[in-house]
Amino acid sequence: MKTSHSTLLSKLGIFASIFILMFATGCGKKVSRVGSDSVIDLSGNWNDTDSRLVAEEMLNDCLTKPWYQNAVKAKSGEVPVIVIGQIRNLSSEHINTNTFINDIQRVLINSGKVEFVANSEERRQLRGEIDDQKSNATDETAKERGQETGADIMLTGSINSIVDQSGGETVKFYQVDLELTDLQSHKKLWIDSKKIKKLIEKSALKL
Repeated sequence: MKTSHSTLLSKLGIFASIFILMFATGCGKKVSRVGSDSVIDLSGNWNDTDSRLVAEEMLNDCLTKPWYQNAVKAKSGEVPVIVIGQIRNLSSEHINTNTFINDIQRVLINSGKVEFVANSEERRQLRGEIDDQKSNATDETAKERGQETGADIMLTGSINSIVDQSGGETVKFYQVDLELTDLQSHKKLWIDSKKIKKLIEKSALKL
């Protein structure tokens, strides 16, 4: 009996060691550097790849539509000036819309076909700096109020999502809506939508 008991304890010890080794291996962390434009989708949630690709596809297409040539013609050949309004996150998850806004601005500015002015929050900061310069900067370098460039067009939009789940499968549907509005007439110049659908399948636990 004593020998059998010792054998049992020995086997339990071996199993415990194997379990600890498997747990330690499973909990290990490996970090690899990848390209910033690499397509990596771990959770199926909205990510940097979605933000970049949606901005590039929608805004590059936007600049080919009739509103653009009409806007240039109305300004006697000068490019239109755009300001970014609100991009609302109406989805079921947290999305950093500032990243999406920056991607939008990057695409439009790099096109060379439009100019941008600061948004309302940035303008408040800039005006505060101008007021500070009145008291602290030299007359030759201090900037004055009332010299801002007015925007011609405002870009606004939203990100929506629908989640459908059954068993081990989840389908996430995203719809991004963007539009351009003439600030003087309030006419809608361009409206477009981009849809993304993702299927997330949970793999069975393998030992």
